[in-house]
Amino acid sequence: MSKPLRAHAAQRGVAVVTALLLTTLAVTIVASLFWQQQVQVRSIENQRLQLQKDWIMRGALDWASMILRASGRQFDYDHLGQPWAAPLADTRLDQYVEDGQPADDAGDAILSGSIVDAQSRYNLNNLSQNGLPVPAEVAAFKRLLGFLRLPASLANPTAQAIANSQPVTTPAGQQSAAKSDSGTLPMLQVNDLLSVPGYTPAMVRQLQDFVVVLPLAGAATPINANTAPAEVLAARFADLSLSEANTLVAARRTAPFRSTTELFAQMTNLFGKTFSAAKNVATDSNFFLVYGKIRMGRAALNTVSLIQRPAGNRTKSDIVWIREQ
Repeated sequence: MSKPLRAHAAQRGVAVVTALLLTTLAVTIVASLFWQQQVQVRSIENQRLQLQKDWIMRGALDWASMILRASGRQFDYDHLGQPWAAPLADTRLDQYVEDGQPADDAGDAILSGSIVDAQSRYNLNNLSQNGLPVPAEVAAFKRLLGFLRLPASLANPTAQAIANSQPVTTPAGQQSAAKSDSGTLPMLQVNDLLSVPGYTPAMVRQLQDFVVVLPLAGAATPINANTAPAEVLAARFADLSLSEANTLVAARRTAPFRSTTELFAQMTNLFGKTFSAAKNVATDSNFFLVYGKIRMGRAALNTVSLIQRPAGNRTKSDIVWIREQ
């Protein structure tokens, strides 16, 4: 082959390689643009889903508040046979539409949840008042730990941790900041017990259904004898055994206690002995936990919220806080 032919063939080869490189570069740029567009579209979809979930969950909270207010108007006591205590099973939101047409994700929206009486659980904030541990409450918490087969020795450090995290009110009525000498973090939820030496994640999980952290109200929060589990009831009374508490729980299913007078009368009739009146026992509640779960296509939202009925006004309710789980 002559030199001109070889040069021409080489030029053609370079041109082909250049064309292939340019084609590859163009395809890469276009693919990158499509990918960026897809990411942006998915991000917008996720934001839309999040807003939709938030609005649905807020509507569910309004519904729960309405049920609690209706129950408060009808009854002056709270028990597990009332409408608020019935859980909401998985419910498909078939009527949820967008622009007149069901959206793919919104059409798959499923809502479920339940309302739990927060005063069916022992309020850890009871362990201290005005920054000082309360011996009677520490003893009650020791009994609860014993019934749950957890170390009773955890009661004192728990009470001290609660005391260190509470603000102190001076005689002049001014609140000072919480104590900080122990370095204990403020107790805002049950999981914060992990900051107290001696607790393990397994222990905290075991306590989840028996204790709660409710806002400070200037006085100890009573437990509701109509909703508290046997372990919490037995812990509240120094002279009530766990088996007797189980008998009391069985009896209230037939006839809930309308007042503490009925409660103590029933206890005397059942067990043939007089019980010392526990001041931190009631038959009504002001705090309720609302658990909600919403699923929309690939997105899900689990929340727990605290609703408070103000003392002396059972026809009103306020949302104290909302937390994602």
